[in-house]
Amino acid sequence: VEARESLQKLYHLLEAKGFQARMEGVALLLDLSKTSPKLISSNIVQIFDCFVLRINDTHKKVKQQALEVLAEMIGLLENDLTPVMIRLVEG
Repeated sequence: VEARESLQKLYHLLEAKGFQARMEGVALLLDLSKTSPKLISSNIVQIFDCFVLRINDTHKKVKQQALEVLAEMIGLLENDLTPVMIRLVEG
């Protein structure tokens, strides 16, 4: 239940209208990648469907933070990113 709630909060923040909420979502993704890597790995495709939009965000700060988080996540998740690599490159 807690994992599902964390994911719902993450999706909500990553898709929010306000740039500050989107930045909070990007920060939450990094935090979950560090504290619950299995949760992120098992939901990687759905998460990256939302996260890739932040890499192309119209707000410069959100885009910058998303790129920084992505760089850190690559080191944390390594092979778990394989299912989303094509989507990431396209983004």
